Amino acid sequence: MKQTDIDIDFADRERILKLIDCVPAMQIKDNEVRKHNSGVYVTAIPYDPINDCASIDYKSAEERGYFKLDFLNVNVYKLIKDEEHYQKMLQQEPPWERLKEKEFVEKIIHISNHYELIKNMEVNSIPRMAMFLAVIRPGKRHLLGQKWGKIADDIWSVPDDESYYFKKSHSVSYAVLVALHMNLINEKESLST
Repeated sequence: MKQTDIDIDFADRERILKLIDCVPAMQIKDNEVRKHNSGVYVTAIPYDPINDCASIDYKSAEERGYFKLDFLNVNVYKLIKDEEHYQKMLQQEPPWERLKEKEFVEKIIHISNHYELIKNMEVNSIPRMAMFLAVIRPGKRHLLGQKWGKIADDIWSVPDDESYYFKKSHSVSYAVLVALHMNLINEKESLST
């Protein structure tokens, strides 16, 4: 049974981890047991006190019905002053035209290393940004250079070879975060001139 995972973004994940009773997920990498980078369980799960994490690898735990939450550090949120500022930045149309500026793109979360790709793709909306974020993943790279209609026809299908791809829900959420970050950077640059 394949379950949906949930990612929750925080400006400082350590603050929330101190407030809740949770067990870090366990991961086996290169035959070594280690804590998962972001995954935690907020329900009872067998615990390994030596490694201070779950005693079941997160993949096996999922197969057994345990539900992992990924608590992610997203430094973009540290730029938010308060709820009013957050809402203003979310509701404001991002400066899509600035995606042609290399120095601007290099500052933006999730796309900073993809200037050469994004400058030619005419990303001008949240849906297109979501598709762009999915296209730069290995499972969908074959769509690079295609027209938006062709990309839209295939982007949300599961790759046959099980290569890594972004689910639509992740892509849209990350696209909103990218747009928020664009607005925050634009605001900061406007205030400093």
